[in-house]
Amino acid sequence: MKIHNAVDIKALQSSFQTIGLLGKPRHDLTLQMHKNLFQWLTEKGYQVLVEDVIGKQLGLEERYLATVDQIGKQAQLGIVIGGDGNMLGRARILAKYDIALIGINRGNLGFLTDIDPKNAYAQLQACLDEGEFFVEERFLLEASVEREGKIIARGNAVNEAVIHPAKIAHMIDFHVYINDKFAFSQRSDGLIISTPTGSTAYSLSAGGPILTPQLNAIALVPMFPHTLSSRPLVIDGDSKISLRFAEYNTSQMEVGCDSQIELEFSPDDIVHIQKSPYKLRLLHLKSYNYYNVLCSKLGWLKSF
Repeated sequence: MKIHNAVDIKALQSSFQTIGLLGKPRHDLTLQMHKNLFQWLTEKGYQVLVEDVIGKQLGLEERYLATVDQIGKQAQLGIVIGGDGNMLGRARILAKYDIALIGINRGNLGFLTDIDPKNAYAQLQACLDEGEFFVEERFLLEASVEREGKIIARGNAVNEAVIHPAKIAHMIDFHVYINDKFAFSQRSDGLIISTPTGSTAYSLSAGGPILTPQLNAIALVPMFPHTLSSRPLVIDGDSKISLRFAEYNTSQMEVGCDSQIELEFSPDDIVHIQKSPYKLRLLHLKSYNYYNVLCSKLGWLKSF
């Protein structure tokens, strides 16, 4: 985890001239928050760009509308209103741009969306006016499919890349290589390859370990393995993971990136997973404590 120092914070704070509003409203309350926040930021003198789908619903002028990529190119800060799924979808696109992201939680868990909607304006004011924040960098994974020596598909994942059969209740046989060295073979429903960010998501449901965000590590978690000896494995975050598949795997298979993008491949292909060159830059309030988040979201006992 990289945290900007005080000098960087002042420079970053002063650079917040254009702010993007993003997300996918589930209901009218969330859409109303987009509208209210747009007005609040505009009144404070910021140039505001609104994700085009939302902006059209709000009836905003064309000059305020922008695609996610356009927001990435023009804004210095992106505010995502919604749940973790909204943050994941926007973060995969925006990671390649030099933009910080902060989330207002309108979903269920909210591991990636820090701000409480009840205190949203006070917390945003602390960030924008008082510089009460720090920026944390988290790495993404890049999944690619190799066929006859050529990469035919590629995708990024903030949480995890999941290798699984396209059909439900089909097992697959595969070999796992780490840095081109054979590591293990497995027969299972698939394999979850998780970042520290994703260790509290799908990986956790499958029995994987929780990795704190600052760890440079990747977790390999089997999905319903055919042998009781299969266990999660944590490896160095700079490792390259390659999977080869048994020829008798007849069904089509997929690599799922954050359960939002699917890359199809056949048993003859090779799947590679490694750290992406892009990073997610999350803006947190100075009061942010990752362990408090775990206690709150996972129902752990709090301190006396």
